[in-house]
Amino acid sequence: MATQLLRLPGFIIIVGSEPPVNWQIWKLASPRQAGAGYNHAMRSRIPAEPPQLCLDLMLIFALMFAMMFASACTFYGEHPAHAFSDATGGEGLERVFWEDVQAANWVAIERVLASNYTGITPGGTLDRNATLQQYRGWQLKNFSLGDLKTELNGNTIVVTYTITLNGVSSSGAGASQPLPSAPQHMMTVWQQQKKGWIVIAHSVNQ
Repeated sequence: MATQLLRLPGFIIIVGSEPPVNWQIWKLASPRQAGAGYNHAMRSRIPAEPPQLCLDLMLIFALMFAMMFASACTFYGEHPAHAFSDATGGEGLERVFWEDVQAANWVAIERVLASNYTGITPGGTLDRNATLQQYRGWQLKNFSLGDLKTELNGNTIVVTYTITLNGVSSSGAGASQPLPSAPQHMMTVWQQQKKGWIVIAHSVNQ
């Protein structure tokens, strides 16, 4: 398409499908507006670059949109679960479980341990009652989880992770000893039932 020139009072606009690389609009002083002392050598030339201006505006709007989207994600993002009913995945369930052990919230722990619960530890196999007795003897100060992986299979979630415990364990005789400080490898099997997620199996490997 050939380039065309449109002449308006005081302006010359270049129109075409393929404008030159340095596309500019020059505002020229109209000879009719110039007085008798008008010096053509000092006429005002004010360049403007509409393409660059459009790119700048697009960049500004894109940055504003990104900031608004990031703020919305932060505002509506997921919050850490503080109860089993708030947990939406295996990681949330495990964190709530150990937080309840740390807080000695035994009512919540009893609710999530299935009646046919089976625990496998280096010292042997534990049923539900033996597991509850073991946890009740703990004074867990804090813990940290790592290498956490979850696998969903129907209404069952298998969670594998490492845990580092800080606290002491008391026996029935009143003696206490520190909980293992080295990271322990654990696996928990959660099953969704009508009353919510419950633990049906758990294993510990040091």
